[in-house]
Amino acid sequence: MTDLAGRVALVTGGTRGIGLATVGALVEAGATVVLTGRDESTAKEAAAAAGAAAGLGLDVTDAKAVSTLVRGVAKEHGKLDVVVANAGIMEDALLGMIRAESVSATLDTNVAGTLHTVQAAARAMLRKKTGAIVVLASIVGEHGSAGQTVYAASKAAVANIARSAAKELGRSGIRVNAVAPGVIETDLTAGLSDEAKAENAGRTPLGRLGTPEDVAKVIRFLVSDDAAYVTGQVLGVDGGLVL
Repeated sequence: MTDLAGRVALVTGGTRGIGLATVGALVEAGATVVLTGRDESTAKEAAAAAGAAAGLGLDVTDAKAVSTLVRGVAKEHGKLDVVVANAGIMEDALLGMIRAESVSATLDTNVAGTLHTVQAAARAMLRKKTGAIVVLASIVGEHGSAGQTVYAASKAAVANIARSAAKELGRSGIRVNAVAPGVIETDLTAGLSDEAKAENAGRTPLGRLGTPEDVAKVIRFLVSDDAAYVTGQVLGVDGGLVL
């Protein structure tokens, strides 16, 4: 078991799916974890259920709110060792049907929201010259997908936030990596038909869809000392789907 005892972690979008599984994995490893969600009541309920230290409401598209929350967590706990920028949305649409509102919402949340979180995390971690940040990319961002042009573009940007931030922050002792999940059984994929799920599972060498816990365990590794020489990577967690 990875040992994160004494570490303070923040997980955005931590009320469900991969985010909630990540909270559970970090708590299990001994970390003090604060999670956020758009709805504060839901965030508090999720935190209580997962054994997290606190659940806070946060709109990651609000740069000032993100900065204030991150500073507050670091001040309350005396430091901030780990940040997982998980908050994100996905709206599928074919090219001719993409709404302008969907473009703005997706890019604001997935790209700007991730950037705000990484910026705030870096500021907090620079004081102690140590820390680990993980952002949520996607294999769609690496390889594209019909009907997901905007989402794919946003996740490609997220992957490059990780790569660029890793180059900038490495000499300050801060590691930045991304995970790129494949088809994971979460609320975002709940709308897929049984046929579509079976097709995706059939295309995956491991013969099944991923679980939030599959991704959470990789994130836990990346923020741990076991990954002390790993930074700037976009690590696929897709069961071999893109091989």
